[in-house]
Amino acid sequence: MKQINARRLNVLVAAMALASSGVCQTNGGEILDKSNAIRLMSPGINLGNTLEAIPTETSWGNPPTTDAFMAAVKKAGFRSIRIPIAWTQYSDSENQISAKWMSHVTEVVQKATKFGLYVMINVHWDGGWLQPTVAKQGQANSKLRKFWTQIATNFRNFDDHLLFAGTNEVGVEGVYAPPAEENASIQNGFNQIFVKTVRATGGRNANRFLVVQAYNTDIDNSVKFNAKLPTDTVKGRLMLEVHYYSPYNFTLNDKSNIWQWGKTATDPKATETWANEAYTDGEFQKLKATFVDQGVPVILGEYCCGMKKNFPGMEPYRKLWDAFVTKSAVAHGVIPMYWDTGGLFNRNTGAAQDPDVIRLVVDACKSR
Repeated sequence: MKQINARRLNVLVAAMALASSGVCQTNGGEILDKSNAIRLMSPGINLGNTLEAIPTETSWGNPPTTDAFMAAVKKAGFRSIRIPIAWTQYSDSENQISAKWMSHVTEVVQKATKFGLYVMINVHWDGGWLQPTVAKQGQANSKLRKFWTQIATNFRNFDDHLLFAGTNEVGVEGVYAPPAEENASIQNGFNQIFVKTVRATGGRNANRFLVVQAYNTDIDNSVKFNAKLPTDTVKGRLMLEVHYYSPYNFTLNDKSNIWQWGKTATDPKATETWANEAYTDGEFQKLKATFVDQGVPVILGEYCCGMKKNFPGMEPYRKLWDAFVTKSAVAHGVIPMYWDTGGLFNRNTGAAQDPDVIRLVVDACKSR
């Protein structure tokens, strides 16, 4: 019998673990790490308004997730999918998640991984219980710890195609200004509890990539308050998540008369002149310098621009924003995951419903 070297033995052990778990690694054996994450995961898309919907999965207008949708996402050129999830409505008074809901979430994750997509699951808004205030800190810590103990235990044998993100857009409800030091400290505490809890469940969670969030997922807050990441038991296996919807009056505020953006804007009254291409590049450069260049991958977990029905001329500006933000993110080493609530693909059949945006997002990442 020939001697098996340590590296080969590790590969064999990993392969046997995958076989026994029923989870297949489909990236040709390439292990996700900080140097290749942007190439392996870009671009990404969100399964928005589905598993995080309240009070049920279909309450916000989307059907249960289908294989046809996941297959279409992969075929179109997306490499990852973010799955926002609500847990509280499927839990009892002791924060015990129902076995039925956990099984359903697992099935949705498997629908994605069998097509080779990287998957990021989280604890999403979930009713807004995760408030970074002294009054709610103890209760929130306890609930977050219990939820992630259950979620991580359930998924601990899944391979590196699955990432965990601890929270989503944590900030004091209704307050969007920079946080007080107290609030930022508590939010950082949530990140630390998440990391410590997941690592303690063992299995593949011992070195799975974990995604911690910037305060309110804001870029400027990330630089000021989240540059010091949680302590971890393994080196180089944390990522940071931010979101980008600037300028808000253009991208999301449908009551605003701002409908133009960027260098091709013709009416100063219809555009936020401060939030143009240079501003976008500057924001992503902050992330590159503070995190990416220091070996911390960054995920742009949400970004998109809505269309205002009262301004049909907005369409080319919307597409320009989508394309430029995607390109700028990738150029600065940030993994883009487009926020979609059912507009890009038909969630039943997988048919493309916004082929232009699908193409421009995918094309912006082809160099990776």
